[in-house]
Amino acid sequence: MAVKYLNEAGEAFAFAASPVKYERCDIGHINDTYFVNCGEGNPSYLLQRVNTSIFKDPIKLMANIKGVTNHVAKKIEAAGGDTDREVRKIVYTKNGDDYFVDPDGCYWRAYLEIHDVVSYNSVDNPELFYKSAVAFGRFFNQLSDYPADTLYETIPNFHNSVSRMNDFKAAVAEDKMGRAAEMKKEIEFALSKEPQCSYILDRLADGRCKLCVTHNDTKLNNVLMDANTGEGVCIIDLDTVMPGSVLYDFGDAIRFGASSAAEDETDLTKVYMDLEMFETYVRGFVGELHDSMTEEEILSLPMGAYLMTLETGIRFLGDYLNGDVYFHIHYPEHNRDRARNQLKLIADMDEKMPQMIEIVKKYL
Repeated sequence: MAVKYLNEAGEAFAFAASPVKYERCDIGHINDTYFVNCGEGNPSYLLQRVNTSIFKDPIKLMANIKGVTNHVAKKIEAAGGDTDREVRKIVYTKNGDDYFVDPDGCYWRAYLEIHDVVSYNSVDNPELFYKSAVAFGRFFNQLSDYPADTLYETIPNFHNSVSRMNDFKAAVAEDKMGRAAEMKKEIEFALSKEPQCSYILDRLADGRCKLCVTHNDTKLNNVLMDANTGEGVCIIDLDTVMPGSVLYDFGDAIRFGASSAAEDETDLTKVYMDLEMFETYVRGFVGELHDSMTEEEILSLPMGAYLMTLETGIRFLGDYLNGDVYFHIHYPEHNRDRARNQLKLIADMDEKMPQMIEIVKKYL
């Protein structure tokens, strides 16, 4: 199906040559993405139409991405690296802008495509998880001196666990779909965790944890790995780069990669916190970031994992109660099953928290 103004958008950017072919990329569910072929011997590109229902201010979104990528590029260049591979490089329009607005008011952007890399949607082995931890740690180090307070909040309260709990409580109270009775046990368990929700916010407020640049979506598939060496090359998907705490990003990576099962596994006996994978990520992440983190932050890493998992669980459960209006589902009970899965992971972390704390102590 032809996309309106795709050709006009492609011609607006300062590519090496005029596009000769567009190919839709089905990876990712937020923005509309196309591979752009500009003919033999020329670089290829990614062209994206920004989803403004989620990112309501694309100008500020691009200001964040431009600031961060330019900063990282300078660090890579100073270290003798390859800025065409190690950072997602923005391609500007022929007018010098970092976005193009089509006649319908849709916002488009373009990046140089990075070749000879692969990404993974699941953690198949500890070594892969370790390399992703090193890559994200390096990304943090490159941005450790970036003024995080100058970044815009592209999605306000994105990892504000107190705000997320309040949203969840509102969904329980409204019970729009009449599903609360079915989920009584899960709701009571989730609500019992409310006292922990301010843990990271309290530490940011009193300075025990630093305000820093956070990626906020540290899944494995946001690290491009070298197709030959397997090393992490580039961190991508910077739409949610915002000011926050390193605990957010560590926690989200653990929630995704150190769980023993996929986040919609329905056999809950298969769902638990894999302590070997947890330690693997700690070793890579703290090993890379050690000098940029305080002792308080390192010791707080397990609670980062706990809160990001809790936050995701109550978001799934709240969406189920609201009628599945936010997360894309593949069957009617999908959000229910995701919520139960994440809350089971929290229950397992409750039991294993002392072991998780002992693991991070080893890397102080």
